[in-house]
Amino acid sequence: MARGVNMAILLGNVGAEPEIRTTQGGTRMAKFSLATSRTFTDRNQQTQEETEWHRCTVWGKLADVVEAYVHKGDRLYIRGRIHYSTSEDNRGNKTYWTDIIVDDLTMLGSPQGGGGGGGGYQQQQRRPLGSPRPPAQQQPQGGYQAPPPSPFDQDDDDLPF
Repeated sequence: MARGVNMAILLGNVGAEPEIRTTQGGTRMAKFSLATSRTFTDRNQQTQEETEWHRCTVWGKLADVVEAYVHKGDRLYIRGRIHYSTSEDNRGNKTYWTDIIVDDLTMLGSPQGGGGGGGGYQQQQRRPLGSPRPPAQQQPQGGYQAPPPSPFDQDDDDLPF
């Protein structure tokens, strides 16, 4: 019997502070939005940017990691699967949802300089799991800040490929 593949790989910025919940059975869950952007040139040779928003859901111990270390603006690399669902309101109107069920995530950093280590980014201050989350830092007015430039030299000839 042939098997299918349902895989999503995303690299983007967290849009809002993650929402953390616990199910009646005691399983931890985290939900957050992730923005991915691409830049292209349109027919008029104008540079355009297109942003897509993804609903991400994380379960179990990985949800504890999200609660402790993931904040608005952080840059994440995630792998997971696409999950479709529907819900119905009290009027009988159906709403269709598309979620990315996250299996693995890597913190790459944030526009404010926090996040995962390496590449010149500062390590975020760690706190014990389950302790209260500090208030989020205020974003500067004007909205989204671009991530910091790559720490890698564009003209690096030592690469093996």
